[in-house]
Amino acid sequence: MPASRDPVSLLAVDRAVSELRRGRLVAVRGGGGIAILVRAAESITPDSLEELGVISHSPPVLAITARRAAVLGLAETVGKIVTLTTGEALSAELIRDLADPIADNPLSEADKASLTVTVKETPTYNCESAAVALTKIARLLPAAVTAEIADPTADDLAAWAARHDLLLVDAGDIFQYDTTQARTLRAVSSARVPLPDAQNTRIIAFRPVDGGLEHLAIVIGEPENNEPVLTRLHSECFTGDLLGSLRCDCGDQLQGAIKEITTAGAGVLLYLAQEGRGIGLVNKLRAYELQDRGFDTMDANEQLGFDADERVYLPAAQILRLLGFARVRLLTNNPSKVSALSNCGIVVEERVPHAFPSNEHNESYLRTKAARGGHVF
Repeated sequence: MPASRDPVSLLAVDRAVSELRRGRLVAVRGGGGIAILVRAAESITPDSLEELGVISHSPPVLAITARRAAVLGLAETVGKIVTLTTGEALSAELIRDLADPIADNPLSEADKASLTVTVKETPTYNCESAAVALTKIARLLPAAVTAEIADPTADDLAAWAARHDLLLVDAGDIFQYDTTQARTLRAVSSARVPLPDAQNTRIIAFRPVDGGLEHLAIVIGEPENNEPVLTRLHSECFTGDLLGSLRCDCGDQLQGAIKEITTAGAGVLLYLAQEGRGIGLVNKLRAYELQDRGFDTMDANEQLGFDADERVYLPAAQILRLLGFARVRLLTNNPSKVSALSNCGIVVEERVPHAFPSNEHNESYLRTKAARGGHVF
């Protein structure tokens, strides 16, 4: 994508996200002249479902992730997204039950057996895939109700969308969103912030050109650019970092990293805006409820339709480059984080262990990270 198009591309996606979060319709334009209307599945109502069909002139379908289709026992596919239709018209209640594992009336095996469900694996980069990606960016459940725009008056799609007071976004802009946001990050403010264990500390805020979520670089001491810098990539955790929740080890890791970097003399802690392994705070709380029902931390994410880890490390790599660092010694127990950062062009010269004692509330969580996530404790 040309750099000159970045602001337009990001703005279109941000506006679409805002509309979805408010329960409104969005038009998504794909390749080959195909376009669809989209509404987030978690906000669907009988009236909004009817509106979707009337405006589009097509029957609605439900687009969900392959993860969600698998846990429902509806499909096993190597694709990313599947679309679901039933023998009769989809109802708003059925859509919510299919999309939400903690719905008031979760689907039983008998319910699923009674459904006439048609499952279609969709291409990785088509309109339905873009619709689900948009719900993820919006930090909603990864499920979208879609309908192909078949209105004969929609030959000029932009004009048609304007007549219906709908925002129009290109599927390509949605797929490029994470990359474009990372590429356009810029430092927007910096201040000295003395900490109890690290009084020589600066915090630098980085914001993408669209004015989106900020990531923070906590620079302790005066790290040298010509040496591999001791670095911690820390995903924000409201419950653990701020409230001291015992369900995770995030608060310990945050404070421990500050102490470790201070002891070493200098380093960088990147505080990344990707709560709940990238699914957002609301979905993390949903995952907690599922964990209380017996699912482990990774299964809970997959029940919701997410991958076990949805984090993106492009922003971290870009911030390190903007700070002048190309080589790091990475404070982490997660080898996948090492490979992810390396794939973004940062040389990881050493993985520095970063483990803390468990408690009765996070023992299972830590065991799962070790057994299924490959974490090294």
